Amino acid sequence: MDQKTLELNAPELYINRELSLLEFNRRVLELSKDGSNPLLERLKYLCIASSNLDEFFEIRVAGLKQQVVYRSATTGPDQIAPVEQIKRISEVAHEFVAEQYRILNDELIPLLADEAIHFLKRSQWDTKQAGWVKRYFNRELMPVLSPIGLDPSHPFPRIQNKSLNFLVSLEGKDAFGRDSAVAIVQAPRALPRIINIPAKQAGGPHCFVFLSSIIHAHVNDIFPGMRVSGCYQFRVTRDSDLFVDDEAVEDLILALEGELDQRRFGEAVRLEIAEECPPELVSLLKREFDLVDDEIYQCHGPVNLRRLMEVPEMIERSDLKFPAFTPSRPRRLATSGDLFAVIRRGDLLLHHPFESFGPVIEFLRQSAADPDVLVIKQTLYRTGSDSPIANELVEAARAGKEVTVVVELQARFDERANIELAAKLQEAGAHVVYGVVGHKTHAKMILVVRREGNQLRRYIHLGTGNYHPSTARLYTDYGLFTCENAIGLDVQKIFHQLTAPGRPGKLKKLLQSPFTLHKAVVEFINREATIARAGKPARIIAKMNALTEVNVIKALYEASCAGVKIDLIVRGVCALRPGIAGVSENISVRSVVGRFLEHTRVFYFQNDGSQDVYLSSADWMDRNFFSRIETCFLIEDKRVRDRILKKGLHSYLGDNVKAWQLRSDGTYVRVKPGSSRAREAQLQLLEELCD
Repeated sequence: MDQKTLELNAPELYINRELSLLEFNRRVLELSKDGSNPLLERLKYLCIASSNLDEFFEIRVAGLKQQVVYRSATTGPDQIAPVEQIKRISEVAHEFVAEQYRILNDELIPLLADEAIHFLKRSQWDTKQAGWVKRYFNRELMPVLSPIGLDPSHPFPRIQNKSLNFLVSLEGKDAFGRDSAVAIVQAPRALPRIINIPAKQAGGPHCFVFLSSIIHAHVNDIFPGMRVSGCYQFRVTRDSDLFVDDEAVEDLILALEGELDQRRFGEAVRLEIAEECPPELVSLLKREFDLVDDEIYQCHGPVNLRRLMEVPEMIERSDLKFPAFTPSRPRRLATSGDLFAVIRRGDLLLHHPFESFGPVIEFLRQSAADPDVLVIKQTLYRTGSDSPIANELVEAARAGKEVTVVVELQARFDERANIELAAKLQEAGAHVVYGVVGHKTHAKMILVVRREGNQLRRYIHLGTGNYHPSTARLYTDYGLFTCENAIGLDVQKIFHQLTAPGRPGKLKKLLQSPFTLHKAVVEFINREATIARAGKPARIIAKMNALTEVNVIKALYEASCAGVKIDLIVRGVCALRPGIAGVSENISVRSVVGRFLEHTRVFYFQNDGSQDVYLSSADWMDRNFFSRIETCFLIEDKRVRDRILKKGLHSYLGDNVKAWQLRSDGTYVRVKPGSSRAREAQLQLLEELCD
């Protein structure tokens, strides 16, 4: 190993993945404090940050704890041991949780009250409100609650992942003479966590009470004849990563269904509990869930802030939300409703959510109804079992088309929906396969084969995001329609890989994981370095969700040393440290976090003036390069390429409102307009592309 390689392996050149992910969540939380965002949207950002933190503990922290249990020596390029990572995560996460509740209690709730939106504490209820709450408790809650006293005949109940529970301390004896000191009340998941008191009793249309407040107020009614000395809400977060032995499993659906049932009761990784809970009761829960002090989070408010996401949907106040927008349709579609004819005239690019997702659904609808269409093949990662996409595929199968759908059953937290989707498609007569065992199918592809005269023509849709109409209004993504023959042949070969054994042959146009994409990306980076060393201009701009793969990072460091100007737009995790003298001073990294979740993967290489632009389903991560089926495709139409460069890359590099700059110490600083004109990429795209 030469000196240069040794230097680029230095752990101080890499940011820890887990701490970088927490930094991303901190940026989301910052948006809940940003007064330029509408008030109810700020509440949503608080909920999103809470939901992100849940998943972080369920997957990332749970994985680290498993490494500690099994004494795994595996570390990332930063070389931080799992025990140390857990310690650092705890420090950051405790600060994060404290800040969440400060924002809720000191900023958002008072501001919402100024807008006549109230979250009423028990101490604030007047006679009418208290009377309504009591009737609601007796009618809706009392019949479905199952309190459990802890004694030798009533062991501690199984607590589901992220469920709302109450630890109740009691005094006195019950009807059987039992002296139960502690009981557990589990709130059924079917019950709403936030209740809107009717305007007649509340005195206004938007007065809310938490389910936890109602149970606290009437906990004595749950234990008649006993004296309740304390009632404390708590929630436990459990390991939710699914494990399926790829080599031993015989039926993937059965294996997954078994794992899904166990997900609710995985090992505990975090306990959230009311901050006023006495130490002896906290200790009881710690022992029960086998947790230590660093894994306890005392909360100054409801233990599940994510449930507040329901509130904006219950309030008709457009002045407190982002302005509504109508995604546009490309002009070429305005003059012709025949998508096949439009695609034959040239590649068609869609930029969601600014442009409608409707043409993708229409593409499938026309394919299902067209007697000349023979075959439809599609990959589905996340879409929902009752989505328009699924419905059109069902109609196509019923219409006698040869429909083949590759459903990725192991799309995290969408497993059950995808199992239901697979069953629905099979019932309609579609061929359903689950990809390649050991490799998630993450590529976004549709292939339609149509008879046109004496030939068969392939129509293709390739995308950077999921075939999910709802997220297409929330995520930024690209979709490309084309009937270019070489691309169609490549997509056909990939589908053959996914559905049948064999070696379909080398792809001519598409790059694919796990075979060619990683090697190609490293070669493209190295090519820019070679061009720079020859004294010519060299440039890389890459936009993605995450950057962690160490060999790509090393190639970027070497390109920086060669003089290549590198601009990275990485929404979330970034393990690369920019701005290090002699290593990465030519690299800048920014993250844009705004109204829409940035989800596009766009890679630009100047290539001695050729200006190559690629779109991809893959981030620059180990899993995307080596353990997933991914696609990456060159944009050859100059008009489309220039549009992506201008609106998909340069506009984001110019954003000085919703952008954060990564510093070499791993922290981010928000970019400010200063004396320059404020430029917000997503807002510009809304103004330019939406109707």
